[in-house]
Amino acid sequence: MQTLMSIAGMFVLLAIAYLLSTDRKAINRRTIMTAFAVQVGIAGLIMFVPQGSDFLDVVVRGVQHVINFGNDGIDFVFGANTRRTLGFTIALNVLPVIVFFSALMSVLYYFGVMQWVISIVGGWLHKLLKTSHTESMSAVSNIFVGHTEAPLVVRPYLANMTQSELFAVMTGGCATIAGAVMAAYATMGVDLKYLITASFMAAPGGLLMAKMLMPETEHRDVQFDPGETGGIEKPVNIFDAIGSGAATGLTLALNVGAMLLAFVAMIGLVNGILGGIGGWFGVEDLTMQGILGLMFAPIAFVIGVPWDEALQAGSLIGQKIVVTEFYAYISFVEIKETLSPHTQVIVTFALCGFANFTSIAILLGGLGSIVPSRRKDVARLGLRAVIGGTLANLMSAALAGLFFSLQ
Repeated sequence: MQTLMSIAGMFVLLAIAYLLSTDRKAINRRTIMTAFAVQVGIAGLIMFVPQGSDFLDVVVRGVQHVINFGNDGIDFVFGANTRRTLGFTIALNVLPVIVFFSALMSVLYYFGVMQWVISIVGGWLHKLLKTSHTESMSAVSNIFVGHTEAPLVVRPYLANMTQSELFAVMTGGCATIAGAVMAAYATMGVDLKYLITASFMAAPGGLLMAKMLMPETEHRDVQFDPGETGGIEKPVNIFDAIGSGAATGLTLALNVGAMLLAFVAMIGLVNGILGGIGGWFGVEDLTMQGILGLMFAPIAFVIGVPWDEALQAGSLIGQKIVVTEFYAYISFVEIKETLSPHTQVIVTFALCGFANFTSIAILLGGLGSIVPSRRKDVARLGLRAVIGGTLANLMSAALAGLFFSLQ
């Protein structure tokens, strides 16, 4: 039953994207089918093929070791006994990991490692999907950095991008999470293996949904130059790279912490008001999470979650879209053990992306400042990009649930 629901869910998601398309006749079926095949291939290789699973286990252990090195810095600054309650862990373990990983990514960019990886994988994606060089490179860079940093990889080309290319850049950012944030989720207790898999699946998945929702109607492509910086000043040495990366990570960590503080407090206020209103009508325990569960339970069920867990899973998906994925993952960790392993997998994939209403403002502020001439386009395409990123995340979740049920 779960297998059939996952398959049906994929068709439903594709149908939604098709119905919302700006030009259905212009949809390139080859691009869509190939992108979907790549998504299926990644999920199958890692979740169904023993050799692929074993390889990722090695990668996960390596990444976990790197995270542990970050914990050395945390222990030095805050002390070794910083892993008590979830809130304590987030403040003194999760957010500092963002600073460490941001510094690490800055060093890798300084030595040209990330540019090399992005150029190779992005070039392969371009040839396979027949998407443009720039949108392919942006999609791959989103695997490693956030949706405000990834466009910097293609910054020199943003002003002259077609509407479809710009939309693909925005959708790719909404469909993925930053590497530093991924490390933070792993520190919270989210399965790192599934986070890595979801991030790689999101690159072709984001392009798939972008090219269905807004297919290319203008034919213009430029060669991508990985050495082009677009006026961005390169760190003078490795120490400058570490410092600038740490400063960027600190800004991100403070923003995440401030948003969590504000959202948790506001949700508590909303729940208090809803509880009072519910009491007038004899409705016990009326909360925002419960309302979101009712709204999004059908979506959770369609992508393969059993109906008896659909309310919980739907609530988490709703929290991710309405609030942030960080808040949703915190809620997920708190109830994780009450869910079946199959549902845990689906939820982990469904939440793994920046597709939420907050991202519209972040895209407008980030992309709008990078290329002011396209600010109106970014504002106009923001909500559609969130929809595209959400559909990409749900497609990955349905595929993950399918292969998990076949194990």
